Amino acid sequence: MKVSIEEDLSKHHTFGISTKAKKFLEAKTEQELLFALSDPIKKKIVIGGGSNIVFIQDYDGLVIKNALQGKSIVRSFKHTKYVTAKGGENWHQFVLWCIKKKLGGIENLALIPGTVGAAPIQNIGAYGVELKDVFVKLKALEIKTGKIKTFWKKDCDFAYRNSFFKKEGKGQFVITEVTFKLNKKPHILNTSYGSILMQLQKEEIQKPTIEDVSKAVIAIRSKKLPDPEKIGNCGSFFKNPIISKRAFKELFKSYPNVPHYPARESKIKLAAAWLIDQCGWKGKKIGNVGCYKHQALVIINHGQATGIELQKLVKNIKSSVHSKFNINLEEEVNIV
Repeated sequence: MKVSIEEDLSKHHTFGISTKAKKFLEAKTEQELLFALSDPIKKKIVIGGGSNIVFIQDYDGLVIKNALQGKSIVRSFKHTKYVTAKGGENWHQFVLWCIKKKLGGIENLALIPGTVGAAPIQNIGAYGVELKDVFVKLKALEIKTGKIKTFWKKDCDFAYRNSFFKKEGKGQFVITEVTFKLNKKPHILNTSYGSILMQLQKEEIQKPTIEDVSKAVIAIRSKKLPDPEKIGNCGSFFKNPIISKRAFKELFKSYPNVPHYPARESKIKLAAAWLIDQCGWKGKKIGNVGCYKHQALVIINHGQATGIELQKLVKNIKSSVHSKFNINLEEEVNIV
């Protein structure tokens, strides 16, 4: 078990701001996780791949990295298979593993950064598919009691980029493994959302496979999103706002070209990237931070960024979007 004092956190969160943790521990087993959580230090936080969290200042406590590994097919039926993966598994590598096993359902979620354990917390989604669509159950360690609890789909209260673990259960559990229900052949493909179909047509693929869809998604995401290994970022920084139909009608009067999509409860989902772009932020750099030139929804670290710079930029973006459209943007990223 690796334990470090004054650990540099820039390599543990993809935005890469240079901060330190008073204490850092990497847990590769549930026993190590229990040991870490029993540490007498009061302030603790558990991280996965660090793609949905930004440390803007030194953390005066214990940072625990969930590094639990392992994945397997646990049940098999005529048309479906149940697959379980440990919380520390890299999400994208898990998607590729499933595709190699000819299991469909999460190919649209390829190249989403982070870990399997973080995926249900955020209810990750892309190109018409959300994690909840294939979710069966998860096991989580309750920090207070040290006991493993099972959460079924109904227990997780999934919503758009949200779940029980971001609300009432926030900071109370560590997800140790997740079980998914995936499809065997013939696969049910979802290619109608976004530019997947256009990408497939560009590649002259008429009868796509799940592998073709995943490659198309990877190609699209690679064009829009910078590689965090080269440019510090944490993907989409803000959630796509969801508004009432009445509010949308008013917005549409002034902006008839506003991109929009149907959302839950007969509401309308807007593209946060478009709103931010219309306010002139796309490609704009202020100090060491700015909006990515190819995707306004992505805030990037131009090198040596500070937490103060990031906070100021986020505040200014939110303020300008509210001033222009009367819409409140909400961060998708956890800022610590």
